Amino acid sequence: MTEDPAQREPHSAVSGLPQVTKLLAGVVAPTTLVTGLLFYFGWMHAYWFFQYFGVHSTLLGLTTVDFVMRSADALFVPMTVLACGSLLMLWAHAALRTRLAAGSRPLLMRRLVPILTGIGLLLTLGGLASVFRPTLLDRRVALAPLCLGGGVLLLLYAVRLGRALRPAGRSEQVKRPPEWIAVGEWAGVFVLVSLSLFWAATDYSAAVGRSQARRYAAELSREPEVALYSERSLRLRAPGVREVRCQDPEATYRFRYDGLKFMLQSGEQYVLIPEQWSRATGAAFVIPRTDTLRLEFFPAAATTAPATC
Repeated sequence: MTEDPAQREPHSAVSGLPQVTKLLAGVVAPTTLVTGLLFYFGWMHAYWFFQYFGVHSTLLGLTTVDFVMRSADALFVPMTVLACGSLLMLWAHAALRTRLAAGSRPLLMRRLVPILTGIGLLLTLGGLASVFRPTLLDRRVALAPLCLGGGVLLLLYAVRLGRALRPAGRSEQVKRPPEWIAVGEWAGVFVLVSLSLFWAATDYSAAVGRSQARRYAAELSREPEVALYSERSLRLRAPGVREVRCQDPEATYRFRYDGLKFMLQSGEQYVLIPEQWSRATGAAFVIPRTDTLRLEFFPAAATTAPATC
């Protein structure tokens, strides 16, 4: 008795996947993996955000919570796109299975396998080329890794679909490959697709960090003003930053600095930038948090502190 391709297609499409899933679950705990990914993408976001202002993020003492919080911006769009893409692929696969179960074998179905194979091969080669040298794909954020991951999935689907469309008169050994081949296929696909998604999210995290830094710099005038008081002169030199010496001999804080914007307080350090900051002439100040300093904040539209202490 022969087997209809539509009946064996669902099994062959996922053959080997359960074994790969169990192996991965035994090696890496899901919670540990998710936490590690959130930390990494948050780190990339912070690195490129502060790099725009000339500050290395490792100087700031950011905590794991800080990185995880920043990862939300870096992963929101990629996770949304991934979820939508997965749904579209599942719906397309369900529609194709319906056609197969109905015994439909139109000319388009016979040509679908070589079309998917050609597109998948082209995308995979383009993505692999970007791994070893810059290509045109690198001019768009995450395009190269998405081509690699999408191409591998198309190739896998074309191979599995081709097996499902084979004539039913062949022997079972010819129709269905050994189990170890199926496991190897899924393992290879999982590695390549995971790396491509990791690569894409890394590119997007860096792009989000840079774009948010540019937006922050463009809207700097809307941020609250800050007056920095210090017991000793800090000799802060930047366009728009004014040092005011206090005249009261009994004043605890003898120097005040105006024209600053507060960016971040992390650990034991403040990050301040001039109100007139620019990439060409601006400087960011990383100042240790000590008892010899005091900060006063004012709304952006308010009049700042008087010219004397």
